[in-house]
Amino acid sequence: MAIIQFRVDDELKLQASLVYEKLGMDLSTAIRIFLKRSVVANGIPFSMVLDDDDYNSFKARQAIKNMQRISLENGNSDMTLDEINEEIKLSRLERKQKCDITQQ
Repeated sequence: MAIIQFRVDDELKLQASLVYEKLGMDLSTAIRIFLKRSVVANGIPFSMVLDDDDYNSFKARQAIKNMQRISLENGNSDMTLDEINEEIKLSRLERKQKCDITQQ
């Protein structure tokens, strides 16, 4: 039996391992399946994807992380709910005033 070694980014390995864990297998098994199917198909054999609910959940987590990063960059990550609501209220008032001016 041969041993195949290759380098991969730590984050990619973790993400792939989590995907294959949800599919009921470890990373080594997934790679063996990929290689066997590649031989049969004489190319890239197939795609294994999670259902839309899992994908949407993943995208939602990415969006939340992105919003957290932006919030940190803008220096407003420690705002209270009351402060956030006040900002929204002021923004809506400002938008309404601009709209009223353009309609005159």
